[in-house]
Amino acid sequence: MPEHEIAYDVLVAGGVGVDTIVRVDSLEIPAGDSVGVPPVVDYVGHTGNGVALGCQALGLRTKLIDFLGDDPQGELVLAEYRRRGLDFSHLVSPAGTPRGVNLVDAEGRRFSFYDGRHPADLRLPRAFHLPHLRRARHVHLSITGVTRDMYDDVRALGLSSSTDLHAWDGLSEHHRWYALRSDLVFLSAAGCDGRPEEVMRGILADGVARVVVATAGADGSYLLTREDPTVRHHPALDPGLPIVDTNGAGDSFVAAFLAAHLAGRPHATAMRAGTLAGAHACTTAGTHTSFITAAELEPLLNTA
Repeated sequence: MPEHEIAYDVLVAGGVGVDTIVRVDSLEIPAGDSVGVPPVVDYVGHTGNGVALGCQALGLRTKLIDFLGDDPQGELVLAEYRRRGLDFSHLVSPAGTPRGVNLVDAEGRRFSFYDGRHPADLRLPRAFHLPHLRRARHVHLSITGVTRDMYDDVRALGLSSSTDLHAWDGLSEHHRWYALRSDLVFLSAAGCDGRPEEVMRGILADGVARVVVATAGADGSYLLTREDPTVRHHPALDPGLPIVDTNGAGDSFVAAFLAAHLAGRPHATAMRAGTLAGAHACTTAGTHTSFITAAELEPLLNTA
């Protein structure tokens, strides 16, 4: 436990942007040069946004920090956070607010196009992030690059840390930086080319992580801990409503897992919490439009 006044249960660093959602029949380019689609909508999104709002919905004292553009997309973000009451601090990026375009098919599957708006060497300055770290219990670092220089201070302050590698192939050095320096590591099995166990074991062998979780959509999720050498499979759970959009499901999983983990609950309970929260996110259209609350989640955790 860090030896400082704790104002935030979770500090989320990086990962704020705007997603444009385009709903299509399938994730394939149709014949011709254009096609009509349902209304195209902009949502405040990206991974840090999802984890922060998910944690807040579950009752955690949550702080979010990042760069943001002085542009219409930045104004959209700020207005949404005022509406939701999320504690957000930012620095203005001359490159503008990060954006993405997500194609979502009739079954809720997605394919995302992310722009490279931020320069590769852009970092949150120490003078900006350190005061927030000093008030946090746990920090979740998005893999957007702006957070790369925060790990030394995270360790010096005795904070626990987490990251989400998303669809890491186990090879990219950018993702490896985060994988080997975080205490809890989340990733999507979709990027592992059929070898999630190998990638998970490599993270434990080479890094400081004590817990590694690989999510696999409808195939459930996998847990590996330093205390247990067996990779444990956890099945997917039926949300009880149709699946309409998988945008944000992984971020909701991370938020619910963190809430259970920080409460000292068993890993199996944290995995069930994450699975339920991820399933809930899939039942609404758009990015990060609906998050499961603690009151909704708790009864489900105790249901066989």
